[in-house]
Amino acid sequence: MKRIILKAGEEKRLLAGHPWVYDNEVDRILGNSGSASLQAGEIADVETPEKTYIGRAFVNPASKIIARLYSPSKEGVDKGFFKGRIRKALARRFMYDLTRESARIVFAEADFLPGLMVDRFVGWDLAEAERAVSNRPLAFRDVQNALGPPRAWLAVQFLIAGMDCRRDDIVLALEEVFAKDFGPLAGIVEKSGAAVRELEGLPKREGLLKGTLPSEGILLFENDFPFCARLEQGQKTGHYLDQKDNRRRLSRYVPVGGRVLDACAYTGGFGIHALRYGAGEAVAVDASRPALDAAQKNADLNGLDRRITFIEANIFDHLRSYSRHDGFDMIILDPPGFAKSRSMLEEALRGYKEINLQAMRLLRPGGTLVTCSCSQVLGENRFKRMLTEAASDADCRLIQLDFRGQSGDHPILLGYDESNYLKCAFYRQVGR
Repeated sequence: MKRIILKAGEEKRLLAGHPWVYDNEVDRILGNSGSASLQAGEIADVETPEKTYIGRAFVNPASKIIARLYSPSKEGVDKGFFKGRIRKALARRFMYDLTRESARIVFAEADFLPGLMVDRFVGWDLAEAERAVSNRPLAFRDVQNALGPPRAWLAVQFLIAGMDCRRDDIVLALEEVFAKDFGPLAGIVEKSGAAVRELEGLPKREGLLKGTLPSEGILLFENDFPFCARLEQGQKTGHYLDQKDNRRRLSRYVPVGGRVLDACAYTGGFGIHALRYGAGEAVAVDASRPALDAAQKNADLNGLDRRITFIEANIFDHLRSYSRHDGFDMIILDPPGFAKSRSMLEEALRGYKEINLQAMRLLRPGGTLVTCSCSQVLGENRFKRMLTEAASDADCRLIQLDFRGQSGDHPILLGYDESNYLKCAFYRQVGR
Protein backbone atom coordinates (compact mmCIF):
# COMPACT_ATOMS: atom_id res chain seq x y z
CA MET A 1 0.00 0.00 0.00
CA LYS A 2 1.37 3.41 -0.95
CA ARG A 3 1.70 6.11 1.71
CA ILE A 4 1.06 9.83 1.41
CA ILE A 5 3.28 11.74 3.81
CA LEU A 6 1.94 15.17 4.69
CA LYS A 7 3.99 18.30 5.19
CA ALA A 8 4.53 19.26 8.81
CA GLY A 9 1.46 20.84 10.43
CA GLU A 10 -1.01 19.95 7.67
CA GLU A 11 -2.84 17.28 9.65
CA LYS A 12 -4.87 19.47 12.03
CA ARG A 13 -7.83 20.00 9.68
CA LEU A 14 -7.88 16.31 8.75
CA LEU A 15 -7.85 15.16 12.37
CA ALA A 16 -10.81 17.50 13.00
CA GLY A 17 -12.83 15.57 10.43
CA HIS A 18 -12.21 17.19 7.06
CA PRO A 19 -11.77 14.43 4.45
CA TRP A 20 -9.77 16.18 1.72
CA VAL A 21 -5.99 16.28 1.23
CA TYR A 22 -4.83 18.95 -1.24
CA ASP A 23 -1.84 18.38 -3.48
CA ASN A 24 0.12 21.28 -1.94
CA GLU A 25 -0.17 19.63 1.51
CA VAL A 26 1.78 16.53 0.46
CA ASP A 27 5.49 16.22 1.17
CA ARG A 28 6.16 12.90 -0.59
CA ILE A 29 4.67 9.61 -1.77
CA LEU A 30 6.22 6.35 -0.60
CA GLY A 31 5.85 2.81 -1.91
CA ASN A 32 7.25 -0.47 -0.61
CA SER A 33 10.76 0.41 -1.77
CA GLY A 34 10.99 4.18 -1.62
CA SER A 35 9.52 7.03 -3.64
CA ALA A 36 6.45 6.22 -5.74
CA SER A 37 3.80 7.83 -7.90
CA LEU A 38 0.03 7.56 -7.50
CA GLN A 39 -2.46 6.16 -10.00
CA ALA A 40 -5.93 7.65 -10.40
CA GLY A 41 -8.49 5.69 -8.38
CA GLU A 42 -6.13 3.65 -6.24
CA ILE A 43 -6.09 3.57 -2.44
CA ALA A 44 -3.33 4.98 -0.22
CA ASP A 45 -2.68 5.61 3.45
CA VAL A 46 -2.22 9.16 4.75
CA GLU A 47 0.33 9.84 7.50
CA THR A 48 2.08 12.75 9.21
CA PRO A 49 5.89 13.12 9.04
CA GLU A 50 5.96 11.61 12.53
CA LYS A 51 4.09 8.52 11.19
CA THR A 52 0.81 9.38 12.94
CA TYR A 53 -1.83 7.53 10.94
CA ILE A 54 -4.58 9.77 9.54
CA GLY A 55 -6.60 7.32 7.46
CA ARG A 56 -7.12 5.54 4.16
CA ALA A 57 -8.12 7.46 1.04
CA PHE A 58 -9.07 7.28 -2.63
CA VAL A 59 -6.43 9.18 -4.59
CA ASN A 60 -6.07 10.97 -7.90
CA PRO A 61 -2.85 12.82 -8.83
CA ALA A 62 -4.74 14.61 -11.63
CA SER A 63 -6.95 16.43 -9.10
CA LYS A 64 -6.10 19.32 -6.81
CA ILE A 65 -7.80 17.21 -4.12
CA ILE A 66 -5.20 14.46 -4.33
CA ALA A 67 -6.72 12.24 -1.63
CA ARG A 68 -10.22 11.82 -0.18
CA LEU A 69 -10.29 10.03 3.16
CA TYR A 70 -12.93 7.34 3.60
CA SER A 71 -11.81 5.50 6.75
CA PRO A 72 -9.67 6.15 9.85
CA SER A 73 -8.47 2.52 9.67
CA LYS A 74 -6.75 0.36 7.05
CA GLU A 75 -10.05 -0.77 5.55
CA GLY A 76 -10.19 -2.46 2.16
CA VAL A 77 -12.73 -1.69 -0.54
CA ASP A 78 -14.86 -4.35 -2.25
CA LYS A 79 -18.54 -5.05 -2.82
CA GLY A 80 -18.98 -5.97 0.85
CA PHE A 81 -17.47 -2.64 1.91
CA PHE A 82 -19.99 -0.74 -0.23
CA LYS A 83 -22.90 -2.81 1.04
CA GLY A 84 -21.94 -2.02 4.64
CA ARG A 85 -21.59 1.70 3.99
CA ILE A 86 -24.89 1.85 2.07
CA ARG A 87 -26.74 0.09 4.91
CA LYS A 88 -25.33 2.57 7.42
CA ALA A 89 -26.38 5.44 5.18
CA LEU A 90 -29.89 4.01 4.97
CA ALA A 91 -30.04 3.82 8.78
CA ARG A 92 -29.26 7.57 8.94
CA ARG A 93 -32.44 8.26 6.94
CA PHE A 94 -34.59 7.01 9.85
CA MET A 95 -36.70 10.19 9.73
CA TYR A 96 -38.14 9.25 6.33
CA ASP A 97 -40.57 6.51 5.33
CA LEU A 98 -38.48 5.02 2.54
CA THR A 99 -41.28 2.68 1.48
CA ARG A 100 -43.06 5.71 -0.01
CA GLU A 101 -40.70 8.72 0.13
CA SER A 102 -37.94 9.59 -2.32
CA ALA A 103 -34.63 10.49 -0.69
CA ARG A 104 -30.92 10.90 -1.20
CA ILE A 105 -29.49 7.63 0.07
CA VAL A 106 -25.77 8.39 -0.27
CA PHE A 107 -24.39 11.91 0.14
CA ALA A 108 -20.74 11.40 -0.76
CA GLU A 109 -18.22 12.34 1.95
CA ALA A 110 -20.98 12.97 4.51
CA ASP A 111 -21.82 9.26 4.26
CA PHE A 112 -18.13 8.26 4.12
CA LEU A 113 -18.35 7.36 0.44
CA PRO A 114 -16.43 10.22 -1.21
CA GLY A 115 -17.61 11.23 -4.65
CA LEU A 116 -20.67 8.95 -4.69
CA MET A 117 -24.22 10.32 -4.83
CA VAL A 118 -27.29 8.09 -4.88
CA ASP A 119 -30.88 9.33 -5.06
CA ARG A 120 -33.75 6.85 -4.72
CA PHE A 121 -37.05 7.76 -6.36
CA VAL A 122 -40.16 5.94 -5.16
CA GLY A 123 -43.31 5.94 -7.26
CA TRP A 124 -44.98 4.63 -10.40
CA ASP A 125 -44.79 4.87 -14.17
CA LEU A 126 -46.54 8.21 -14.75
CA ALA A 127 -48.32 7.10 -17.92
CA GLU A 128 -49.71 4.01 -16.17
CA ALA A 129 -50.86 6.10 -13.21
CA GLU A 130 -52.67 8.62 -15.42
CA ARG A 131 -54.44 5.84 -17.31
CA ALA A 132 -55.52 4.25 -14.04
CA VAL A 133 -56.54 7.40 -12.13
CA SER A 134 -58.13 10.39 -13.84
CA ASN A 135 -59.14 12.64 -10.94
CA ARG A 136 -57.02 15.66 -9.95
CA PRO A 137 -55.13 16.18 -7.81
CA LEU A 138 -53.63 12.70 -7.94
CA ALA A 139 -53.53 11.08 -4.51
CA PHE A 140 -51.03 8.48 -3.28
CA ARG A 141 -53.75 6.19 -1.96
CA ASP A 142 -55.73 6.25 -5.23
CA VAL A 143 -52.67 5.37 -7.31
CA GLN A 144 -51.61 2.64 -4.89
CA ASN A 145 -55.10 1.13 -4.92
CA ALA A 146 -55.05 1.09 -8.73
CA LEU A 147 -51.48 -0.04 -9.39
CA GLY A 148 -50.23 -1.67 -6.20
CA PRO A 149 -47.20 -0.66 -4.10
CA PRO A 150 -44.74 1.85 -5.55
CA ARG A 151 -41.49 0.80 -7.18
CA ALA A 152 -38.06 2.41 -6.87
CA TRP A 153 -35.43 3.75 -9.26
CA LEU A 154 -31.92 4.97 -8.49
CA ALA A 155 -30.03 7.93 -9.97
CA VAL A 156 -26.30 7.53 -9.31
CA GLN A 157 -23.38 9.92 -9.71
CA PHE A 158 -19.78 8.66 -9.76
CA LEU A 159 -17.88 11.92 -9.31
CA ILE A 160 -14.29 10.84 -8.59
CA ALA A 161 -11.86 8.34 -10.09
CA GLY A 162 -11.94 6.16 -6.97
CA MET A 163 -15.67 5.57 -7.41
CA ASP A 164 -15.70 5.56 -11.19
CA CYS A 165 -13.33 2.60 -11.45
CA ARG A 166 -15.47 0.66 -8.94
CA ARG A 167 -18.81 1.23 -10.67
CA ASP A 168 -19.57 -2.46 -11.10
CA ASP A 169 -19.10 -3.27 -7.40
CA ILE A 170 -21.17 -0.23 -6.39
CA VAL A 171 -24.06 -1.09 -8.71
CA LEU A 172 -24.11 -4.70 -7.49
CA ALA A 173 -23.98 -3.54 -3.87
CA LEU A 174 -26.91 -1.17 -4.43
CA GLU A 175 -28.97 -3.88 -6.11
CA GLU A 176 -28.34 -6.41 -3.35
CA VAL A 177 -28.97 -4.04 -0.43
CA PHE A 178 -32.23 -2.69 -1.83
CA ALA A 179 -33.47 -6.10 -2.99
CA LYS A 180 -33.03 -7.41 0.54
CA ASP A 181 -34.53 -4.43 2.36
CA PHE A 182 -37.15 -3.08 -0.08
CA GLY A 183 -37.50 -5.40 -3.05
CA PRO A 184 -35.91 -5.31 -6.54
CA LEU A 185 -35.09 -2.00 -8.16
CA ALA A 186 -37.00 -1.05 -11.30
CA GLY A 187 -33.98 0.71 -12.81
CA ILE A 188 -30.65 2.44 -12.23
CA VAL A 189 -29.59 5.47 -14.26
CA GLU A 190 -26.16 7.10 -14.20
CA LYS A 191 -26.10 10.90 -13.95
CA SER A 192 -22.34 11.55 -13.92
CA GLY A 193 -22.58 14.82 -15.81
CA ALA A 194 -21.18 17.15 -13.15
CA ALA A 195 -18.24 19.43 -13.94
CA VAL A 196 -16.28 18.00 -11.01
CA ARG A 197 -15.59 14.89 -13.13
CA GLU A 198 -13.56 17.04 -15.50
CA LEU A 199 -11.44 18.19 -12.55
CA GLU A 200 -10.79 14.49 -11.91
CA GLY A 201 -9.75 13.93 -15.53
CA LEU A 202 -12.95 11.98 -16.22
CA PRO A 203 -15.42 12.43 -19.09
CA LYS A 204 -19.03 13.25 -18.34
CA ARG A 205 -21.28 10.21 -18.68
CA GLU A 206 -25.01 9.57 -18.41
CA GLY A 207 -27.27 6.67 -19.33
CA LEU A 208 -29.32 3.72 -18.15
CA LEU A 209 -27.27 1.11 -16.29
CA LYS A 210 -29.90 -1.45 -15.27
CA GLY A 211 -33.62 -2.08 -15.75
CA THR A 212 -35.93 0.43 -17.41
CA LEU A 213 -37.15 3.99 -17.01
CA PRO A 214 -40.78 5.06 -17.62
CA SER A 215 -40.96 6.88 -20.95
CA GLU A 216 -43.14 9.68 -19.53
CA GLY A 217 -41.37 9.90 -16.19
CA ILE A 218 -41.77 8.65 -12.63
CA LEU A 219 -44.76 9.77 -10.59
CA LEU A 220 -43.48 10.45 -7.07
CA PHE A 221 -45.14 12.05 -4.06
CA GLU A 222 -43.33 14.75 -2.11
CA ASN A 223 -45.06 15.80 1.10
CA ASP A 224 -48.09 13.89 -0.29
CA PHE A 225 -48.21 16.07 -3.43
CA PRO A 226 -47.65 14.47 -6.88
CA PHE A 227 -44.64 15.36 -9.05
CA CYS A 228 -43.08 13.92 -12.17
CA ALA A 229 -39.35 13.16 -12.25
CA ARG A 230 -37.60 12.60 -15.60
CA LEU A 231 -34.34 11.04 -14.42
CA GLU A 232 -32.78 10.89 -17.87
CA GLN A 233 -33.52 14.56 -18.63
CA GLY A 234 -33.52 16.56 -15.40
CA GLN A 235 -30.65 18.50 -13.87
CA LYS A 236 -28.39 16.78 -11.34
CA THR A 237 -30.18 13.51 -10.52
CA GLY A 238 -33.54 14.58 -11.94
CA HIS A 239 -35.37 16.20 -9.01
CA TYR A 240 -34.06 18.45 -6.23
CA LEU A 241 -34.67 16.41 -3.09
CA ASP A 242 -32.62 18.71 -0.85
CA GLN A 243 -35.45 21.28 -0.63
CA LYS A 244 -38.32 18.91 0.19
CA ASP A 245 -38.33 19.70 3.93
CA ASN A 246 -38.15 23.44 3.21
CA ARG A 247 -41.03 23.18 0.75
CA ARG A 248 -43.07 21.50 3.50
CA ARG A 249 -42.09 24.35 5.84
CA LEU A 250 -43.96 26.76 3.54
CA SER A 251 -47.17 25.53 5.14
CA ARG A 252 -46.43 27.73 8.18
CA TYR A 253 -45.97 30.94 6.22
CA VAL A 254 -48.03 30.83 3.03
CA PRO A 255 -50.44 33.79 2.74
CA VAL A 256 -53.88 32.20 2.37
CA GLY A 257 -55.42 33.52 -0.83
CA GLY A 258 -52.29 35.53 -1.58
CA ARG A 259 -50.19 36.03 -4.71
CA VAL A 260 -46.90 34.11 -4.94
CA LEU A 261 -43.87 34.55 -7.20
CA ASP A 262 -41.78 31.38 -7.61
CA ALA A 263 -38.54 32.70 -9.13
CA CYS A 264 -36.07 30.20 -10.64
CA ALA A 265 -38.97 27.80 -10.34
CA TYR A 266 -37.33 24.83 -12.13
CA THR A 267 -40.13 22.21 -12.10
CA GLY A 268 -42.43 24.25 -9.84
CA GLY A 269 -41.79 22.62 -6.47
CA PHE A 270 -42.08 25.71 -4.27
CA GLY A 271 -44.91 27.38 -6.18
CA ILE A 272 -47.03 24.23 -6.27
CA HIS A 273 -46.52 23.65 -2.55
CA ALA A 274 -47.55 27.26 -1.86
CA LEU A 275 -50.77 26.80 -3.82
CA ARG A 276 -51.56 23.47 -2.17
CA TYR A 277 -51.02 25.14 1.22
CA GLY A 278 -53.56 27.87 0.49
CA ALA A 279 -52.11 30.60 -1.75
CA GLY A 280 -54.55 32.00 -4.28
CA GLU A 281 -52.39 32.33 -7.40
CA ALA A 282 -48.77 31.90 -8.44
CA VAL A 283 -46.35 33.03 -11.13
CA ALA A 284 -43.51 30.60 -11.95
CA VAL A 285 -40.47 32.05 -13.73
CA ASP A 286 -37.52 30.10 -15.13
CA ALA A 287 -35.06 30.52 -17.99
CA SER A 288 -35.47 26.89 -19.07
CA ARG A 289 -38.38 25.96 -21.32
CA PRO A 290 -38.07 22.21 -20.58
CA ALA A 291 -38.15 22.95 -16.83
CA LEU A 292 -41.31 25.04 -17.24
CA ASP A 293 -42.92 22.30 -19.34
CA ALA A 294 -42.23 19.91 -16.45
CA ALA A 295 -43.61 22.47 -13.99
CA GLN A 296 -46.79 22.76 -16.07
CA LYS A 297 -47.19 18.98 -15.95
CA ASN A 298 -46.73 19.05 -12.17
CA ALA A 299 -49.35 21.78 -11.87
CA ASP A 300 -51.77 19.57 -13.83
CA LEU A 301 -51.07 16.58 -11.59
CA ASN A 302 -51.97 18.78 -8.62
CA GLY A 303 -55.10 20.24 -10.24
CA LEU A 304 -53.55 23.73 -10.25
CA ASP A 305 -53.00 24.50 -13.93
CA ARG A 306 -55.56 27.34 -13.89
CA ARG A 307 -54.02 29.04 -10.85
CA ILE A 308 -50.39 29.26 -11.96
CA THR A 309 -48.83 31.29 -14.78
CA PHE A 310 -45.57 30.14 -16.37
CA ILE A 311 -43.07 32.66 -17.75
CA GLU A 312 -39.83 31.81 -19.57
CA ALA A 313 -37.41 34.61 -18.69
CA ASN A 314 -34.07 35.55 -17.20
CA ILE A 315 -34.83 36.21 -13.54
CA PHE A 316 -32.70 39.39 -13.35
CA ASP A 317 -34.53 40.97 -16.28
CA HIS A 318 -37.92 39.73 -15.18
CA LEU A 319 -37.72 41.08 -11.63
CA ARG A 320 -36.73 44.49 -12.97
CA SER A 321 -39.74 44.48 -15.29
CA TYR A 322 -42.17 44.70 -12.36
CA SER A 323 -43.14 47.90 -10.60
CA ARG A 324 -43.95 48.19 -6.92
CA HIS A 325 -47.63 48.09 -7.88
CA ASP A 326 -47.14 44.51 -9.15
CA GLY A 327 -46.57 43.30 -5.61
CA PHE A 328 -46.55 39.77 -4.23
CA ASP A 329 -47.53 38.40 -0.83
CA MET A 330 -44.76 35.78 -1.03
CA ILE A 331 -41.64 35.66 -3.19
CA ILE A 332 -39.47 32.55 -3.38
CA LEU A 333 -35.91 32.83 -4.73
CA ASP A 334 -34.18 29.51 -5.34
CA PRO A 335 -31.50 30.32 -7.92
CA PRO A 336 -28.78 27.96 -9.14
CA GLY A 337 -25.42 28.12 -7.40
CA PHE A 338 -23.86 31.38 -8.59
CA ALA A 339 -20.48 30.59 -6.98
CA LYS A 340 -18.86 27.31 -7.98
CA SER A 341 -15.54 28.29 -6.38
CA ARG A 342 -14.17 30.90 -3.97
CA SER A 343 -12.74 32.87 -6.89
CA MET A 344 -16.33 33.45 -8.09
CA LEU A 345 -17.74 34.48 -4.71
CA GLU A 346 -17.65 38.28 -5.02
CA GLU A 347 -19.28 38.23 -8.45
CA ALA A 348 -21.87 35.77 -7.15
CA LEU A 349 -22.68 38.00 -4.19
CA ARG A 350 -23.48 40.85 -6.56
CA GLY A 351 -25.93 38.55 -8.35
CA TYR A 352 -27.54 37.34 -5.13
CA LYS A 353 -27.84 40.90 -3.86
CA GLU A 354 -29.45 42.13 -7.08
CA ILE A 355 -32.22 39.52 -7.21
CA ASN A 356 -32.93 39.83 -3.48
CA LEU A 357 -33.03 43.63 -3.65
CA GLN A 358 -35.49 43.51 -6.56
CA ALA A 359 -37.62 40.90 -4.76
CA MET A 360 -37.73 43.00 -1.59
CA ARG A 361 -39.03 45.95 -3.63
CA LEU A 362 -41.93 43.80 -4.79
CA LEU A 363 -43.06 42.49 -1.39
CA ARG A 364 -46.45 43.75 -0.28
CA PRO A 365 -46.77 44.98 3.33
CA GLY A 366 -46.45 41.96 5.57
CA GLY A 367 -45.21 39.84 2.65
CA THR A 368 -42.84 36.90 3.05
CA LEU A 369 -39.50 36.41 1.30
CA VAL A 370 -38.12 32.88 1.04
CA THR A 371 -34.58 33.16 -0.27
CA CYS A 372 -32.04 30.42 -0.89
CA SER A 373 -28.45 29.78 -1.90
CA CYS A 374 -26.91 26.42 -2.74
CA SER A 375 -23.37 27.82 -3.16
CA GLN A 376 -21.30 25.95 -0.60
CA VAL A 377 -18.55 28.62 -0.62
CA LEU A 378 -21.10 31.20 0.57
CA GLY A 379 -21.42 30.78 4.32
CA GLU A 380 -24.45 31.65 6.44
CA ASN A 381 -22.98 34.84 7.94
CA ARG A 382 -21.93 36.29 4.59
CA PHE A 383 -25.30 35.31 3.09
CA LYS A 384 -27.13 37.18 5.86
CA ARG A 385 -24.85 40.19 5.49
CA MET A 386 -25.67 40.32 1.78
CA LEU A 387 -29.39 40.23 2.61
CA THR A 388 -28.94 43.05 5.14
CA GLU A 389 -27.23 45.16 2.48
CA ALA A 390 -29.97 44.39 -0.05
CA ALA A 391 -32.71 45.29 2.45
CA SER A 392 -31.02 48.60 3.21
CA ASP A 393 -30.77 49.50 -0.47
CA ALA A 394 -34.39 48.46 -1.05
CA ASP A 395 -35.57 50.48 1.98
CA CYS A 396 -37.19 47.31 3.29
CA ARG A 397 -37.34 46.15 6.91
CA LEU A 398 -37.44 42.39 7.50
CA ILE A 399 -37.72 40.09 10.47
CA GLN A 400 -36.39 36.54 10.31
CA LEU A 401 -39.04 33.86 10.67
CA ASP A 402 -36.87 30.82 10.04
CA PHE A 403 -33.43 29.83 8.77
CA ARG A 404 -32.87 26.33 7.48
CA GLY A 405 -30.49 24.12 5.54
CA GLN A 406 -30.89 21.10 3.31
CA SER A 407 -33.21 18.17 3.99
CA GLY A 408 -32.09 15.57 6.51
CA ASP A 409 -31.25 13.02 3.81
CA HIS A 410 -28.34 15.32 2.89
CA PRO A 411 -26.49 15.01 6.24
CA ILE A 412 -24.06 17.64 7.48
CA LEU A 413 -20.77 16.14 8.66
CA LEU A 414 -19.13 18.11 11.48
CA GLY A 415 -15.67 19.23 10.40
CA TYR A 416 -16.61 19.10 6.71
CA ASP A 417 -18.16 22.50 6.04
CA GLU A 418 -18.71 21.72 2.36
CA SER A 419 -21.51 19.34 3.37
CA ASN A 420 -23.42 22.31 4.88
CA TYR A 421 -24.15 24.00 1.57
CA LEU A 422 -27.82 25.01 1.41
CA LYS A 423 -29.25 28.16 2.99
CA CYS A 424 -33.02 28.73 3.03
CA ALA A 425 -34.18 31.83 4.88
CA PHE A 426 -37.75 32.95 5.63
CA TYR A 427 -38.30 36.69 6.26
CA ARG A 428 -41.38 38.86 6.76
CA GLN A 429 -41.59 42.46 5.59
CA VAL A 430 -42.49 44.77 8.47
CA GLY A 431 -42.59 48.14 6.69
CA ARG A 432 -40.38 50.47 4.69
